[in-house]
Amino acid sequence: DCGKGVGLVIANGGKIHDYEGVDKSSNPMPPYVAVNTTAGTASEMTRFCIITDTSRKVKMAIVDWRVTPGIALDDPLLMMGMPPALTAATGMDALTHAVEAYVSTIATPMTDSAAEKAIELIATHLRPAVANGQDIVAREGMCYAQYLAGMAFNNASLGHVHAMAHQLGGFYDLPHGECNAILLPHVSRFNLIAKMDRFVKIAKLMGENVEGLSPRDAAELALTAIQKLSADIGIPSGLIELGIRYGKKVKAEDIDIMTGNAQKDACGFTNPRRPKDKDVMDIYRAAL
Repeated sequence: DCGKGVGLVIANGGKIHDYEGVDKSSNPMPPYVAVNTTAGTASEMTRFCIITDTSRKVKMAIVDWRVTPGIALDDPLLMMGMPPALTAATGMDALTHAVEAYVSTIATPMTDSAAEKAIELIATHLRPAVANGQDIVAREGMCYAQYLAGMAFNNASLGHVHAMAHQLGGFYDLPHGECNAILLPHVSRFNLIAKMDRFVKIAKLMGENVEGLSPRDAAELALTAIQKLSADIGIPSGLIELGIRYGKKVKAEDIDIMTGNAQKDACGFTNPRRPKDKDVMDIYRAAL
């Protein structure tokens, strides 16, 4: 993302803050070859560029097709050196990409197919990739999964998990993937009534047996599956615990400021339900 931001400013002038939002640039950036080493953000093939503004304590969401790299290279051999914690965090980032794209207001049959396969691959391969970084089958599965998730959200965009996680990263400098992992079941519970059938399918893709269950109970199993996966790979159960892990103090009194910033984040515009400020505050509190 740093390289994307540099290219954007080289081609268009001004400061990186000028391009916060959607398609604010006029000129394409210089030729850019992106070589990926995580599974992952899919930054190597998307129009998203996230830059931390330390003065405002926010992560700026720059969504601009002109920052899409011209060539993207993904090789699971380059990902085998990732330690377990990074494998877990980036893997949950990829899962969040797939889930948010799948329930997005602008999802299409094309993005659905990519998101569904990504969810299935992550449910299959993330645990073994964390357990044994030298498992090439798991690494290859996650490599494909993160790319497919990137294809999905690059076209269908994201939702309020990312809008809210960006504020945690900007405010406390917490790892993005772990923030996503903690927020994903909570935001999904808020979104459940708008996309019940989608969450039922997510539960199935993650290996849950929904036979004989009501749509609501079947959809709830998707959230259970996400939380089980997070727990199995060592993701903290809440934001306070996450902060302690990284020497940060996540405070309830910061929620008001983060909520205001989250509501302006471009990633939230395609969330299946439009939350009010109180909804966002409640989600943050539930995730503490």
